[in-house]
Amino acid sequence: MQLLARPLRSSSSGAARVGSAQVPAAGSRRAVMASLLRRRAAAASRLLLLPPPPPGPAGARRGSWALPAALVRRGALVGGRWVETPSAFPVRDPASGDELGRVADCGEAEARAAVRAAHEAGAAWGRLPAKERSALIRRWYELMIERKKDLATIITAENGKPLKEAEGEVLYSASFLEWFAEEARRVYGDVIPASAKDRRILVLKQPVGVAAIITPWNFPSAMITRKVGAALAAGCTVVVKPAEDTPLSALALGELANQAGIPAGVYNVVPCSRQQAAAVGEVLCTDPLVAKISFTGSTATGKILLKHAAGTVKRVSMELGGHAPFIVFDSADVDRAVAGALASKYRNSGQTCVCTNRFLVQKGIHDTFVQKFAKAIESELRVGSGFDAKTTQGPLINEKAVEKVERHINDAVSQGASVVTGGKRHSLGKNFFEPTLLSNVTTKMLCTQEETFGPLAPVIKFDTEAEAIAIANAADVGLAGYFYSQDPAQIWRVAEQLEVGMVGVNEGIVSSVESPFGGIKQSGIGREGSKYGIDEYLEIKYVCFGGL
Repeated sequence: MQLLARPLRSSSSGAARVGSAQVPAAGSRRAVMASLLRRRAAAASRLLLLPPPPPGPAGARRGSWALPAALVRRGALVGGRWVETPSAFPVRDPASGDELGRVADCGEAEARAAVRAAHEAGAAWGRLPAKERSALIRRWYELMIERKKDLATIITAENGKPLKEAEGEVLYSASFLEWFAEEARRVYGDVIPASAKDRRILVLKQPVGVAAIITPWNFPSAMITRKVGAALAAGCTVVVKPAEDTPLSALALGELANQAGIPAGVYNVVPCSRQQAAAVGEVLCTDPLVAKISFTGSTATGKILLKHAAGTVKRVSMELGGHAPFIVFDSADVDRAVAGALASKYRNSGQTCVCTNRFLVQKGIHDTFVQKFAKAIESELRVGSGFDAKTTQGPLINEKAVEKVERHINDAVSQGASVVTGGKRHSLGKNFFEPTLLSNVTTKMLCTQEETFGPLAPVIKFDTEAEAIAIANAADVGLAGYFYSQDPAQIWRVAEQLEVGMVGVNEGIVSSVESPFGGIKQSGIGREGSKYGIDEYLEIKYVCFGGL
């Protein structure tokens, strides 16, 4: 397997002062970077580096689409170089099951090498003036926009979501680089009035250090930039471990980072198979050179990572499982509620952490809502390949995901639920499932107790506002929640009482770059995006000047 060995990159600048710290002048910084480059070259010699491959096709072509050869990379990105490993694992198209290609299967050695590379690059990157870091991150954003269609093609190929949704994800993903490029210049310290006249109290904010970034497959680009944008803006360096189902997007971002001039070792990627995931994850969570862990994924996995991180008391951010309620009160505009339900439930075929998992509809409008919701599902949703322009529902990520949807439906039906529409696998293939709506659902059914992560909408009928709040808050997780009402007093009551980190009021889609994303209870720790996101990668240092 031929993998590209790219040259290491660095940047230089003039003298500047950040807070109370003098940044080295251009010549001094160049010396620091030169020393860094020499250390990286020595470390890289311990890994297998191959010369650039000759121009040619990416190797995966299906009908009217092909993977963009210029962005498809198969190796790990360590210290600015593309690195081969002794073995590789396949990446498959979830729609067809066909192999898209094979990617380096990193293990403990590669993970530790990436951590060292990030650590060695950290001092120079953290000392760069915020303006210079901002310019480099901004250039990365611009390259993402320029290659929007190519990046979307990669997402649809490895994830299966419709190409229009994939293009939307690329824009959303890029927006985090744009946002944090701007936020890099807004990391302010503080001056606190002292109680003693001969003292001055200063507060500095400094990067935490190397951040391990562990991301899921459902948003293979956006879940990376939402974390990495903040980390790099703060002055941290990163090691990204993408999901084994969707590593190509992370590697494509690495190629664009190199093109943007992000210095070697600042952004590293260690893809690995499911078999190596536990070992790589343990390295990233226990290596003493790693200062911060940011993870998006299941609550169960998050708890394992927290245990690993406890040994060295690392900073952690966790965006874990959800079980979002969607409440429709009698006062709601039913048509708007149906439109919001369709968007909230079936985006990415129901495979999002904030998508609705339980619909609670008040008895006065229950039958009308179910009827209109079923009609909208049947008329507006179309299952198919993500590369078909008419498709709104692509495949689920794998057959295991399909089996979970089936298990939830079978359990509900066995306890008296009714299938209003859908309810079975689609004829297109083993990973395709019909958008499904269930009625006569109770809280004893599995689909109201676990996150389905698929195109299943169970509807529970309720009587009173208090009953709906009690059902919604009964979960041990609390990521997102939604409700529809036209009663102003009720809106305030319910918004304040829902035990979730994000609330959509008469709105089924709440994510945006400007808004703090995160949950409470067992849905996680910390916030991403918004002006608060960068704080997850900064340490606060108190400085007391005495004897003045």
